[in-house]
Amino acid sequence: MLAAMAAEEVPDAVVRWFRSHIDEIEGSIEFTRIAGGRSNLTYRVTDEAGHAWALRRPPLGGVLETAHDMRREWRFLAALNPTEVPVPTPRAFCDDHDVWGADLYVMDFAPGRVLNDTESGAEVPEAARTVVGTSTIDVLAALHHVEPAEVGLDDLARPGNFVARQLKRWHRQAHSSAMEDLSALDAAHDALAARVPEGAVGIVHGDFRPGNIAYAPDGQAVAVFDWELATIGDPLCDLGHLLVSWTEPGDTVPEALPSPTPAGGYPTRAELVARYTAATGTGDVDVSYYLAFARWRAACIHAGVWTRYRAGDMGADADPDEVTGPEAIILQAETALAELGG
Repeated sequence: MLAAMAAEEVPDAVVRWFRSHIDEIEGSIEFTRIAGGRSNLTYRVTDEAGHAWALRRPPLGGVLETAHDMRREWRFLAALNPTEVPVPTPRAFCDDHDVWGADLYVMDFAPGRVLNDTESGAEVPEAARTVVGTSTIDVLAALHHVEPAEVGLDDLARPGNFVARQLKRWHRQAHSSAMEDLSALDAAHDALAARVPEGAVGIVHGDFRPGNIAYAPDGQAVAVFDWELATIGDPLCDLGHLLVSWTEPGDTVPEALPSPTPAGGYPTRAELVARYTAATGTGDVDVSYYLAFARWRAACIHAGVWTRYRAGDMGADADPDEVTGPEAIILQAETALAELGG
């Protein structure tokens, strides 16, 4: 869904910069903000000939520490564009803050269906649902086959254990939120910290799920976007993140992330794991740990989103039904602890 934004709301400097960096523009151009708003802002830019691009810039307020680094996003897109990982083609980067007050970049607009909720998943023809699952996991395996050093991203690696750093980071973010009862988040954190896996090192998308992928009508994944959390770390964190967004019919565990798969007809989580391990050569995977970690991390992120919503930093048009509240956050943390056997 697109939320309309009048062209005059985009500064003239942005239009001038855009025209000076994109050669094939024909006629006037129009900027339309894509609905969302919890993360970096995305605008669909179209001209009179029907060409389409996407412009990305940081949100206007209430940003998380270390987040919304547009240059980092751009680096991952540019590095992965020549590989087998399907990403939108990056077109131009702007670090002149006189243009729009922040770094921004433009990439080709990725056509296709984005499966970001139950309704969109139910609209997928049954014949295409298996392909959605297999192509999604195949893209994840392709991403994790890319060696950071081979695409110039190895300088982003940090010493020490990635999961341990993530536990520290998101625990700190949770404690800086407006959540009053942090006992469940603390208990899950302590259980996760007590058995941190050694983990491999590779490219991590950070938010890999069907809601950040464009799919062709036949179910093939054609573009992965929203690289704002991308990093170098334990690739299995991406697998866990995907699995907590992959609901199966009859699940009693609440979804941690919006899921398109409750309608059925999609591969099971076990089938995704088996296909991933076969494609990557990964040995036995402690799936319960990475599921619990992804669920706990999502709960911490939701705590930050809820805090920004309560403070009014998400704008007057923010939908309260799309904001996970304290009770659901606590339930996610309790579920993560249970998945660890706690």
